Amino acid sequence: MPRTAVLTDAQWARLAPLLPSSEGRRGRPFRDDRRVLEGIIYRYRCGLPWRDVPAEFGPWQTLWKRHRRYSGDGTWDHILAALLIEADAAEVLGWAVSVDSTIIRAHQHAATLKRDTGGRIELHESARRTSRSRAGTVPRRAVDEDPPAR
Repeated sequence: MPRTAVLTDAQWARLAPLLPSSEGRRGRPFRDDRRVLEGIIYRYRCGLPWRDVPAEFGPWQTLWKRHRRYSGDGTWDHILAALLIEADAAEVLGWAVSVDSTIIRAHQHAATLKRDTGGRIELHESARRTSRSRAGTVPRRAVDEDPPAR
């Protein structure tokens, strides 16, 4: 089995019917679904950036676009729900929940930390005000003007 083989044939047989088809869509038909899905899984399993996914899975742009499409249209949620229903029906899924009530004490210096959650004041200023304050320009009278008449 090569290092980039991610899904077994049995796993692919479960996932293949859950994936959307490119039938009826405008444009180029989808590339091999299995190869693209394995590329997405491989990327997350190894913690790689999209550009570093091996070329065996196809162009990284294809993997990224398909992942983004599936995230946006709810395909990943649909797949997860279907697999959970199947696992629950086969009684291989445990629904036991463990709650940990461990108390972790903060360091003594963390106890007096200022709790501002709104960010820095400078971030809330308008762009005009920010550029003016950073440039250091303050409205001033021109030096060459004649003094006002009394």
